[in-house]
Amino acid sequence: MVASPKMREDKNKSEQPIGVFDSGIGGLTVAHAIIKKLPKERLVYFGDTAHLPYGDKSPDSVKYYSIRIAQFLMEQGCKMIVIACNTASALAYETVKDFVGGRIPVVDVVNPMVKEVGANKSLKKVGVIATKATVKSEIYARRLKEIRSNLEIASVPAPLLVSMIEEGFFNNKTSRTIIQEYLSRPKLKKIDALILACTHYPLIRPEVEEYYKGKVLIYDNSEVVARQVKDILLKSKMLATSRRGLRHFFYMSDYTKSFEESAKYFF
Repeated sequence: MVASPKMREDKNKSEQPIGVFDSGIGGLTVAHAIIKKLPKERLVYFGDTAHLPYGDKSPDSVKYYSIRIAQFLMEQGCKMIVIACNTASALAYETVKDFVGGRIPVVDVVNPMVKEVGANKSLKKVGVIATKATVKSEIYARRLKEIRSNLEIASVPAPLLVSMIEEGFFNNKTSRTIIQEYLSRPKLKKIDALILACTHYPLIRPEVEEYYKGKVLIYDNSEVVARQVKDILLKSKMLATSRRGLRHFFYMSDYTKSFEESAKYFF
């Protein structure tokens, strides 16, 4: 049982940090994009490394982990929560929103992406690579079909990619072999665009682009979500106005060397 959310609030809400969480290092791609777009904002990042990957966990487990992390971020005084994980977004977004109870905005990585891809009327067939849980949820297929019923969606689970990236295997022979194995699946033939439906995947985007040689449009969450975060804070008049005392805080539920190295790489 998780207690009702408690929240530490500063007098000037605009100067409170943005809370970002993921199962591991993948959400750092989103956090980095947010800071590039909003350099005056402070971040509190939580990587749930004790339970990664979320992709092979039950929906109830992902919801429970997400609520616990949301509670923690609210206790840190965060003015917004960004669920920088496709699996948690697919399975726990509504749960986290209900738990927060409208006190602060909650941004996921699925809805902004669906809106952006759905707006591209030139697309006829869109591929999706993601964790098993995200693919099984059919969240992208359902949401995109709601916008454009004639759009063909081809979803392929890629369970090895998160562990591969967490272990630092990208931009090498091993990663290229595994990526090619997934992208060459018959289901993904003749796609116009590919959604990298996991926040870890921007780290392998150059290898994905190399595979397709510019013939397929590649979408990843980081830039799309950063724009959404800016829009919400702007409309809510909660954009930070000062860089004074600017510090980011990074937490993890279990220490991993790859997390520390990745955090240093991005920040």
